[in-house]
Amino acid sequence: MTFGRKYSHSNYRTALGILSFAAGLAQWSGTHAADLPLGAKTVAYVKVCSLYGAGFYYIPGTDTCVKLGGYLRTDLVVNSNSDFDPAYNGVAGARTRLSNAYTSRSRGDLNIDTRTATEYGTLRTFFETGLTWTDGAYSGAGTGATVYSAIAGVQAPNNASPGGIVAGTLGVYSAFIQFAGFTMGKAISQFSVPWTNYPANNYDDLPGGTGWVTGVNQFTYTADFGQGITASFSAQDQVAHATTSVWNVTAATSAGLATGAYGGNDIGGAAAPDFIAMLRVDQAWGLFQASVAAHDNHAAYNGADETTGHPADKWGWAAQLALSIKNIPTGPGDTINISGVYTKGASRYDFNENMATTYAMYGGTAIAGAYQSLGLAGLSDSVFVAGTKQELTTTYGFRAGYTHNWNAYCNTGIYGGWAAVRYNHTAKAYVCGAFVTGLSLSSGLAGCNPDFNYGAVGLITRWTPIKNLTFSADLAYTMLDQKYATGSVVTLPLQSTIAKPIALYELKDQGTLTLLLRAQRNW
Repeated sequence: MTFGRKYSHSNYRTALGILSFAAGLAQWSGTHAADLPLGAKTVAYVKVCSLYGAGFYYIPGTDTCVKLGGYLRTDLVVNSNSDFDPAYNGVAGARTRLSNAYTSRSRGDLNIDTRTATEYGTLRTFFETGLTWTDGAYSGAGTGATVYSAIAGVQAPNNASPGGIVAGTLGVYSAFIQFAGFTMGKAISQFSVPWTNYPANNYDDLPGGTGWVTGVNQFTYTADFGQGITASFSAQDQVAHATTSVWNVTAATSAGLATGAYGGNDIGGAAAPDFIAMLRVDQAWGLFQASVAAHDNHAAYNGADETTGHPADKWGWAAQLALSIKNIPTGPGDTINISGVYTKGASRYDFNENMATTYAMYGGTAIAGAYQSLGLAGLSDSVFVAGTKQELTTTYGFRAGYTHNWNAYCNTGIYGGWAAVRYNHTAKAYVCGAFVTGLSLSSGLAGCNPDFNYGAVGLITRWTPIKNLTFSADLAYTMLDQKYATGSVVTLPLQSTIAKPIALYELKDQGTLTLLLRAQRNW
């Protein structure tokens, strides 16, 4: 027997001891097997549980059924610094030599589903976790050198600190208990539709709704009226994902404005959960769903301490309608999914939790004296300046997808999403006062309009050569339609982290292509 160098002599002796013990145990069992009665029955330690579908087994000695599942996924994303976020801000949006031409990611996922029949109905627990390893990136240090961003799960290069291997990220995607109609713990939001952020796509940044695909803490009651009709009432945590920005424009800086941050993000501590009601009709032909949500905008302080005061809380809301049509005439299993949403003071319900809240996309320009062009935009739930009330931001949008199955092994999806962000007159006055002053907007207050539209369209093809193994290619085009006056120019400060100089930049609409190549094995 040959051992690798990582084994010491003591390891070698230990291994021999274990093998000797195993051999002795085998000899003992063989000797005593002859003493067993010929009619002895084999004990069935694991039995199939057919109550809840395929893959469930009884936990030995209990009436609880358990199912293990998961997946292993590898991604290669072209023209992005993250896992299929488009190049719409930061180093990626700058489009310099610091920008990644590609980013790769690997993930292993495990889920554990347990169910027990009780007099109150099925008692269920569900837990899902994932380990993820993602490429890193570089940003400018402002000295003619660069700084390595050790994204969790990346091996730092020789010239980076810290050196060695940085541990991959651990994600807890679901951890909930369901009992007697109640759901308690981290689960997909009740506001979300069954396809969450993916009506036909793998692309993560499709506007027009939200998904909370990695779960949100909640306390929910679901009433089942039969015939596929259910209603849910939920209180869910808003801290992790549900708030975009609460902008205190008094705290705006030139550096922040240059990235699309129109103020200091002045979110206070959790004061109230989001309250959600949802009605769903799930039939053989498809699905209809209506969802509403109430969201508390709870700002912190006007200034550095509590004596500076604060604006009063202001409740926002969101409403959504969704429709899914199955088995349409174009082919067996073909599906159309569509949803539309309107929000006021609850923008995350339109711009999903994977999406950014600030946008700075660079490109070329034809204006004499301008260095480059820039698409600039920012998303918030509310806006205020010290001593005033919060002004709620309005958004509305939709997203849709159509999937066609060519055969049992291959399908293609076409999808798109669009969303609009609109600030009221007072909020525009606050933002534009800072924007014109901080960035010297050439068109002045008359040409200042922080409203914007954001859209994405894409095409995906999937090939499943054997069951549970899928290869896919997803190409998406993302568009930022900003509303500053045509020909407007701003003066941006030095941004050394993205290697952009002090210069004049034309404000202009921008777009970008992103390609995701994915291999995934479910089990």
